[in-house]
Amino acid sequence: MNFNNPELKYWLAFSKCNKVGNVFLEKIYDSFKSLNEAWHASSSDLLFYSDLTHKQIEEFAQERKKINPEQLIDELFEKNISVITIADDNYPPLLREIPKRPAIFFFRGNLKECNLSKTLAVVGSRKISKYASDVLTQLISDFPSKDMTIISGMALGADACAHQAALKNGIKTIAVLGSGFDYIYPRENINIYKKILDDNGAVISEYYFDMSPQPWMFPHRNRIVSGLSQGTLIAEAAEKSGALITARTALEQNREVMCIPGAITNPNTKGIYKLIKEGASIVTEPQDIFNYLNWKIEDKTASEKNKTTDFLDNEEKVYKTLSLDPSTLDEIISKTNLSAEEILITLTTLELKGFIQKTGTQQYARTLKK
Repeated sequence: MNFNNPELKYWLAFSKCNKVGNVFLEKIYDSFKSLNEAWHASSSDLLFYSDLTHKQIEEFAQERKKINPEQLIDELFEKNISVITIADDNYPPLLREIPKRPAIFFFRGNLKECNLSKTLAVVGSRKISKYASDVLTQLISDFPSKDMTIISGMALGADACAHQAALKNGIKTIAVLGSGFDYIYPRENINIYKKILDDNGAVISEYYFDMSPQPWMFPHRNRIVSGLSQGTLIAEAAEKSGALITARTALEQNREVMCIPGAITNPNTKGIYKLIKEGASIVTEPQDIFNYLNWKIEDKTASEKNKTTDFLDNEEKVYKTLSLDPSTLDEIISKTNLSAEEILITLTTLELKGFIQKTGTQQYARTLKK
């Protein structure tokens, strides 16, 4: 929004009021068409044009007395924070479509550099398993196109994994905070926050910069994560989790919900299989995401399509029997009909080449990097 716009200071003033929510602010804007007029309106006029109770209007009237709109724009300048409102032409189109959209939000970074027409939300467990972390990292690194934006909530676990994989692979990423900019949370991810800004990504918050994080803010911000995105990918989710809340929100917004399948013995996959049973799409490779979202994939050259790994002797035979889940030596022998000596020699060469890894006593699994 233009900082010279005389209405901006009143958008900021309403946003700074704790008693004013997005629904109220948007209704006030629709009714008055001028937030300057709304800010100076009587309690009776505000009551008439909103769903707030008499008590809430009274509380707002008291809070309004403590705020000087004239100071707020300078505060944003000092904090290097930009702002967008629903009155602005550059309000993200996908976000504009959702129910209870943020009437105003703040950001740091470079939203113009982020492709907002090709966006994927990635969420999941804060205690993500190594398997899910490895798979998610590999999926993102193998995206056939980097001209997209990955959106997440910068929480621990899956969120952090998604942001880091995007940054590592030259993909723009946006983090949506559940607090104001004075409270970057969790502090463990402060380096991710800085790296996103250094990489011309963006960090967004609908809360005024001095708003400290409260438990209700994190599930509330999830509607923005999914709302900015054409689809939401769930890496891991327990039956009761924030990731599942985001998935439900995405469905309410008529957006695609996709899941990475995992071990059924993992409690953090119960939410995943619940979503799959209810119709969520399954993702096992990057092309699945591009197909579900109707994103075009550049055709590979014939040489790339025909490119195969050069295996020696029994390596291909042994490699094909393995998956990301560990297999025992006896299982490999039964599937290949090779001798134990031949199997052990082949497993050793495959491990040295980085195609497989030893996961336990006489247990082997494929690695993700090949």
